Amino acid sequence: MATHTTRMLIIGSGPGGLSAAIYGARAGMNPIVVQGLQPGGQLTITTDVENYPGFREVIQGPWLMQEMQAQAEHVGTRMMWDTIVSVDLAGPVFRAVGDGGDIYEGETLVIATGAQAQWLGVPGEQELSGKGVSACATCDGFFYRGKKVVVIGGGNTAVEEALYLTNHSDDVTLIHRRDSLRAEKILQDRLFAHPKVSVLWNKRVERFLENTANGELRGLALIDTQTGAESEIATDGAFVAIGHAPATALFKGKLDMDAAGYLLVEPGTPRTKIPGVFACGDVMDHVYRQAVTAAGTGCMAALDAERYLAAKEFAGKAASEAALG
Repeated sequence: MATHTTRMLIIGSGPGGLSAAIYGARAGMNPIVVQGLQPGGQLTITTDVENYPGFREVIQGPWLMQEMQAQAEHVGTRMMWDTIVSVDLAGPVFRAVGDGGDIYEGETLVIATGAQAQWLGVPGEQELSGKGVSACATCDGFFYRGKKVVVIGGGNTAVEEALYLTNHSDDVTLIHRRDSLRAEKILQDRLFAHPKVSVLWNKRVERFLENTANGELRGLALIDTQTGAESEIATDGAFVAIGHAPATALFKGKLDMDAAGYLLVEPGTPRTKIPGVFACGDVMDHVYRQAVTAAGTGCMAALDAERYLAAKEFAGKAASEAALG
C-alpha cells in the first residue's frame, strides 16, 4: 500500500479523463489517472470510428484510446492500474482509495468515470456487438446507409435514435415490448408522422440471429408479450436504446445528481458543487455522449482546475502577506 499525491487526480481513463490529463500535464499539474475497471472507456469496445476529428479514414476505437494514453504519458501523466472503491471529498485535499489499499490524494479532482449503455442481456447481443448490434446510432448509423435497421426501446433515447437513423435508412423499425411509448409526446408525434419509420408493438427481443456465412447480424427473434407467439424480423443493424447507467455510485450522498444518476454541474462548465471537484464526459452528459464532447469537457475540467489552483494560491499568498503586516 502506498500514497500517491498530485495536483490533479483523475478518476477514469476514457476520452474525457485522458484529455483532462493532457491539458493538466501541460499546465504542470503532474496529473495521476486511475484507470478503473475499463481502461480507455467505451471506445475500447468500439470497432470502427469515423466521426472523431482529424482522421480521414476509419480508425479503431482501441487504437484511438491507446494513442490518447500515450500522448498523456508523453507530456507527464502518471497512469495507475487501479479501481477506486471509496472517496473523501471533504477537502482541502481530495482522497480516493483503490481496491488494493493504495491512497490517491489530489489538490483537485476530475471525475471521468463515464456511463455504460444498458443491454438486453439476450443471446447473440454481445457476440454480434460491432457486427450489426450497436448502442449508439449517432456513432454507427452511417455504416447502415441504405440498409434496413431496427431500434429497440420505448423512451426518448429510442425515439431519437430511430429518427436520427432516417438520415441513413429508408426502413427503420422501432421495437417496443409494450403497447405505448414512454417518450415525450412531441417526439412520439414526430416518430408516428415519419414515413420511414414503423413500430412493432408488444414485442420482446429473444435473441439476435447470426448470419453464419459472414458472422454478422441477420435478424432478431421476437416474442409477442401478449400472446407468446414467436416471430423473426430480418435486419442489417440493430440499435439497443434502453438507456445508459452512469458510473456514479462512489459519489452518492457526496455530489448532486439528477434522477438518472448523472452528476450535476454548473451549466456550461464541468464544476460540481464542491470547489476543486470537476466532472467531465458521459458521467455528466446524458444528451450527447460522444467521444469528442467527452474530450471537450475534459479539456474544460483541466483548464478550470488550473484556474482554481491559481486562484487558491493567490488567495493564500495574499493572506500570508496580510498576516505579516
